[in-house]
Amino acid sequence: MAIPAFTLAPPLRAGETVYSAWCSLPYPLVAETIAREGFAAVTLDSQHGLWDLGALLTGIAAVRQGGAAPVVRVPVGGFALVSRALDFGAEGIIAPMINTPADARAFAAAAKFPPIGERSWGPHRATALAGLADQSVYLREANDQVIALAMIETRTALDNLDAIAATPGIDGLFLGPSDLSIALSQGKKLDPLSREVEHELDRIVAVAERAKKIPGAYCHSAERAVALAKRGVRFVAVMSDLALLRAATAAAMKVLKG
Repeated sequence: MAIPAFTLAPPLRAGETVYSAWCSLPYPLVAETIAREGFAAVTLDSQHGLWDLGALLTGIAAVRQGGAAPVVRVPVGGFALVSRALDFGAEGIIAPMINTPADARAFAAAAKFPPIGERSWGPHRATALAGLADQSVYLREANDQVIALAMIETRTALDNLDAIAATPGIDGLFLGPSDLSIALSQGKKLDPLSREVEHELDRIVAVAERAKKIPGAYCHSAERAVALAKRGVRFVAVMSDLALLRAATAAAMKVLKG
């Protein structure tokens, strides 16, 4: 079963591709506007983006109002925010720097109710946004209908890839290509399209599929997103609101300047 009005987990668990917009700017209207253009999901970035707790509360609702599934990337080690964002109505959580099985277990504990995790009860905003009069439905279905994606972006994470993927409560592996490129080059270069990153992407997809988990990745362009979907990536984050704004502005200025 699925939680009514939750739209992220069903297609992902069915093996379909979900494209998510990526929002760094902490403005619910921006996230809602992008959602209304047709993205199935919108990720609000509170790691490197500017989303604080108050903005997330209204931003999650705005994404839902725009017709998309809200996803939140929490800060490094921000497991306290995992349950809060889910209580606010997020359907997915991306946790950065999940490097060890212990990291994965801590993330899963915050994202899932017993017996899988240790998430405490309090999803009152989430159930309101989902139109659930009977909150027991959320308790019964949330572990399956909330998606927990572990970011893979270090050498240590690659060494522990199979164990992270096998952790109960971890629903998918999400490539962070920029940080992984820095790690693989010993801090010498930032190249999310490097040959080394490309190799590890294919391995992440293979490990995720073998563990029956969801392969995910961040992409700098729509063209890259389509290419990765063809390689088996199922949760595909596309560009960012800031990048889209700059690109549209640059295109307009090119026309104006002749």
